[in-house]
Amino acid sequence: MARMRAWQRMLSGRRLDLLDPTPMDIEIADIAHGLAFVARWNGQTLGDWPYSVAEHSLLVVDILDRLGPSTPAERLAALLHDAPEYVIGDMISPVKSAVGPDYEALDERLQTAINLRFGLPAATPQRLKRRIKKADRISAWLEATQIAGFTEAEADRYFGRPNLASLRGLGVTLRPPAEARAAFLDRHATLSAERDAA
Repeated sequence: MARMRAWQRMLSGRRLDLLDPTPMDIEIADIAHGLAFVARWNGQTLGDWPYSVAEHSLLVVDILDRLGPSTPAERLAALLHDAPEYVIGDMISPVKSAVGPDYEALDERLQTAINLRFGLPAATPQRLKRRIKKADRISAWLEATQIAGFTEAEADRYFGRPNLASLRGLGVTLRPPAEARAAFLDRHATLSAERDAA
């Protein structure tokens, strides 16, 4: 019986098998491009540009830094925490739950290949995963209240109320996809260089 394959040709020319991804088929330019064009909140946000997963990922790194000291490798893991969405898109949590474990397994296979490609542990260590998740929830709170139409009380109920004093100066950035892509690539290059020098 033939093994099922789900290939996607990437702009880099790579052919990525979504069901059995390998690190060698992953390029940061493809990730940055895809994430810059994937809208968070199913595109239901204020502004002239969709709020992209690339922008969200940059914000999560900034929030992680506010939560306490982190290494360049930890910040790189935070930048790439939603990287599988460059090919599988961003689904809101209720839809992910409805799709079930198949979505989670697909996401995990892609995340493993991405982590290995960029010199990170195949599975993000649980302590770091919890810190990134906390930063992710704080980011969701900021996004919800700044661009997704939530009141603070609604955002508190769904995401928990963050320490707002610790977030002073942070906010949601909306910009064209080409600028978001460039910012993501720049941050990846900086964090990779810092990690390699450490």
